Parts: sequence; structure tokens; C-alpha cells
Amino acid sequence: MERIAIFPGSFDPFTRGHKAIVDEALNLFDKVVVAIGHNTEKRGMLSTEARKRLIEDVYRGNERVEVTVYSSLTGDEARRCGARSIIRSVRNSTDFEYERTMERANRHIYPDLSTVILMAPVEVEHISSSLVRELRAFNHDVAALMPGGIELDNYTKNE
Repeated sequence: MERIAIFPGSFDPFTRGHKAIVDEALNLFDKVVVAIGHNTEKRGMLSTEARKRLIEDVYRGNERVEVTVYSSLTGDEARRCGARSIIRSVRNSTDFEYERTMERANRHIYPDLSTVILMAPVEVEHISSSLVRELRAFNHDVAALMPGGIELDNYTKNE
């Protein structure tokens, strides 16, 4: 049986920190589904389509990573894609408390869904999508916060 995990998030944008978590999850699972939550009421820095394209570009040629967009509950999306595990990342105790609450909600929806919490590697634990958005808003270079080879301007044009 193929071991599939889902890694849900808004990924606005997908950062080096997110990539570190997906790469670690690939050591544990046969396939990782990066699931972009789509909220029609929120306008992000990147469109949902641009986020999907960015992540697909990062993992181009890696058949073990699938990128999807969903607007349902995470537990329902996990069941739809055949995942038995959800990947979550924590940087600090505040993240952990939030994730513990979410784990209980997801188990309520999908009792067979296990949450696997991965610690953010120290070299990327300070990186967040909100940090990238804030720095860009003030015209600062964010290249060091992005996965190698990803130029954020290529995804923000025509948005």
C-alpha cells in the first residue's frame, strides 16, 4: 500500500521553509500531496494558480510530489487524495498548540487520519510566507527565503 501524506497550507508564497518540510516528508512517505487551500474570500499576494505553478516548478520531474487546490475541509481533501497522514510543521510552542487543536478537528472528520508534526529545520525556522510578503511590500529582496531557482516576480506578473 502506497503511503500518501497531505501537506496543506495557503503557501502564499511557498518558501524554503515549506520546501524543507516537503523534502523531509519524502523521507517518510511514498508520495506527498501539497494541497493549496483556496479561500474565495481572501485575496493573497499570489493567485491560487500562480502558487500551484510555483510549487510544481520547484518539484518538476519529481513524481512523488503532487500539487492540488482544494476549497473543502482538510480532512475531506485528505480522504479524497487517499492520504492517511497529514504533515504539519512547527517552529515554536505557539505553532504546536494550534496544530494540536487542528489535529483533533481533522480526526473528528476523518478518524483514520494521523497528523505527523515535523520540526522546522533551524536554518529555515524563521522563514514564513508572511515574512516574505512583508519584506516584498517594502521592496526588499526575498530570494534567500525562496526555494533555489525560484524568482518570485515570475509568479506575480499579470496577477
